[in-house]
This record gives sequence, structure tokens and C-alpha cells, in this order.
Amino acid sequence: MHPRLAEDLNSLPDLLDAARKLAGEALAGLPERPAAVPPGDVARAPLPLGGAGARGALEEFSRRWEAGFAGSAGPRYLGFVTGGATPAALAGDWLTATYDQNPASGLDSTAQHLERETVGWLAELFGLGAEFSGAFVTGATMSTVTGLAIAREWLGERAGVSVSEDGAAALGPVTVLSGSPHSSVLKALSFLGMGRSALRKVPVLPGREAVDVGKLAEVLETLDGPAVVVANAGTVNTVDFDDLRAIAALKQRYGFWLHVDAAFGGFAALSPEHAALTAGLDQADSVVVDLHKWLNVPYDSAVQFTRRRDLQLRVFGNNAAYLGEIGETPDFLHLTPENSRRLRALPAWFSLVAYGRDGHREIVERCVSLARDLGARLDGSPHWRLLAPVRLNVVCFAPAGERDIDALVRAIAEDGTTFLTPTVYDGRPALRAAFSNWRTTAADVDRVFAALDRLAAD
Repeated sequence: MHPRLAEDLNSLPDLLDAARKLAGEALAGLPERPAAVPPGDVARAPLPLGGAGARGALEEFSRRWEAGFAGSAGPRYLGFVTGGATPAALAGDWLTATYDQNPASGLDSTAQHLERETVGWLAELFGLGAEFSGAFVTGATMSTVTGLAIAREWLGERAGVSVSEDGAAALGPVTVLSGSPHSSVLKALSFLGMGRSALRKVPVLPGREAVDVGKLAEVLETLDGPAVVVANAGTVNTVDFDDLRAIAALKQRYGFWLHVDAAFGGFAALSPEHAALTAGLDQADSVVVDLHKWLNVPYDSAVQFTRRRDLQLRVFGNNAAYLGEIGETPDFLHLTPENSRRLRALPAWFSLVAYGRDGHREIVERCVSLARDLGARLDGSPHWRLLAPVRLNVVCFAPAGERDIDALVRAIAEDGTTFLTPTVYDGRPALRAAFSNWRTTAADVDRVFAALDRLAAD
């Protein structure tokens, strides 16, 4: 054994205590840590040869890298849609690395059973019935890839071909319809060989990002064959929701595959005040939900759901003698693009056990309330213009005057009080503030608004 490895093994409890101390200090300082740390030029060190040991690695990390990490797990990081990690989820993530289970196979542990239990709880949380099965993936993009891969196989089934056997070319051109599709849909279509040009945008309602269901019906009426409809349960800019029940009703007439992107908007189902927004989600054929957003588990973690596990198995089945028989309950390696993977379910399991439905509902409702508070303040400021109603947890706004949005994003990041991401809404460069962190409080909104108003006035 390498001497450094032997030394670290013999002192492992002390090393873990040192790592715990560093993590504890980082978490204690998180409320005051800069939300963003714009990187400068960072020189790459030479590849270590003999190695410094784990303690040396901790010291070098602290010296060279720690201060440059963003406070993305903190309460005022409002960029993208970034959650944090609840205490229970963090504990679960540490144990995920400790036990280092590979839940791809059920031959050697109960890890797969824990994942199935967690997926079942999440399905119940989002109102999905027993006909849905699911599996953990890295994020919404891979969940979208998985769902649309199953949809592609369904299109082949309707056309009398097997895409999984003969390839996407056997299917020919396909039609994918959506009002305000997330960019990951285009990425998935490219990845799956259906092509970005397969996507046809359908008009949205006036002043909205939600699809015009009447216009969708008109487009469906003109098609010769089956299509895939991608609906939104929460758009990126304004968290607008398509009318899922109305779209599902069209399925009875036109027989399309309904894929719903509920990456973070699906969590509206936890709140009685907002649950109606997700009505009809249970009529989807495939559903995307991100967990490292509003469930506040560490990256990377998402779930894909589908009601056609048979087609999923046809796409992702991985037959090999060393993997054993597939059986009636397929191992997860037969259901997603990955074979080996970490036990992503464990942090989610920990957080659900620790805080339950009610605890996670409180996080959702508090984030919505805080987003509305910031929206109202921006709307009342002469320096800002609210571009859309605050429907859930994202505030979409722009400077009242002419400002370079990219320069403003840089100024906000350099200030460090908060971090926001740019966007374009209705043709206008804008900013987004997305609330999804369990730590965020009204005091944080005070600080964020004060910083934004100050920077806008400069």
C-alpha cells in the first residue's frame, strides 16, 4: 500500500474530524459568504507525484480554492434555480459517499429498495399514481433525455418500427410541439437523433409563457401522424404553467405522447394554495422533476417518471451475463442511460424522513412568499420594472432605464450580496431572481433589495 494511503487509513477518524471542522466552518459562515465570487485568472498547479496525503490536500484546498467558491448553498444565491442542502440531506450525502453503494444492480445490497421507496414517496408527493415508475438521474436535462427517449420508442411503436433496434433513422421525421420549451428539450432532441428541427413552437397566450391550447389543437389537427407534446409545469422566466388538464383532454382526440417539464414547478403540488397549477400532471406519459432545486438536496439529483416502463426497458435494457437476469422488477441500470452511479436517493430519503411533506411544503410556501415580497418592492422602486406577475418563486424584472444587463449581472456578482442570472423575456434583456433555498428569510430579501436598488442607482 502506498505510504500516504496507509498513513491516512490509520488516522482516518482524525482526518474525517478535520474535514468536518472545515465543513462546519464553511456552513457557519455561509450566511455572510459572498453569493458569487467572480473568478480571475487561476494558475494550474503541476500534477502531484508523491502526494501530500489527505491532510495536505485539505490544507491546499483551503489555501488555493476554498475562498473562491460561491455561496450557492446560501440564502441569497438567487441565480438559476438553485436549492441548498437541508441538514438531513447533507448528512445523507456524507453517508452516500461513506457507504459508496452502486444501486445499478440488486445483486448485492438493499440500496435499490431504498431508491424505489424514495421514488414512491416522491410520486405520492407530486400526485402521480401507481401506474408511474421512476428512477434517479443527474438532473432535469438527463430526465428530459430519458423521457423523450421513451417517447421516441412510443413513436416507433405507433409507426410499426423499433427505434431501439433499428435507430432513429427508421422512424423518420418526428414532430415535437411546445409553447415555451426549456433549452434542454432541444439538447435532448439533438442527443437522441430526432434533431432540434423536430421542435415546432406553438403560440402562447397573450402576455404569458403558457401555450394557447386552442392553437395547439389547430396544429395537432393538421398532423398526419402521432406527435410528442412537451408541456410546462413552471417555465424558467415566470414559472408559468400550461393548462395540463386541457392538454391531457386533447390526448383523447389526437393520441400524442405528453411529456411534462415539472423540474421545479412541480413542487407547487405541495402547497394547497398552489396545487391547482399542477392539476393534470398525473395524465402525463413522462415527467421531469429536479430535486437539487426545491427539494434542497445536494447536486446532482433528479427523478424521471413514466407510465411506460416497458418501453423504457426496451430503450435502456442492458443485457449481459454478469448482470444477471432482468426479472419482473428491472434493476435501475436497465432504465436510465447510466449503469454505475452513486446512491442519489439517500440524501432525498434523509430529507423526506427528517422533514416530511409538511416541512418541504413550508419551504415551498416561504420561498413563494419571499419572491412576492421582492417582486412588490421592485415594482414600487423607480429603478426597476417588474416584467411579469410573480406566479410562484421566480421574479422576472429589468432596469427602468437603459442598462447593459451583462454588465449589471457582473456588478451584482462582484458586490456579492446576491447572485442573479440574466434572461430575455418578451424580447427584452432581463434579470431573474429564483427563490428555492431553505435558508432564505425576509431579512435576506431586505439585503437583496437594498443591494439591487443601490447598484441600479449607481
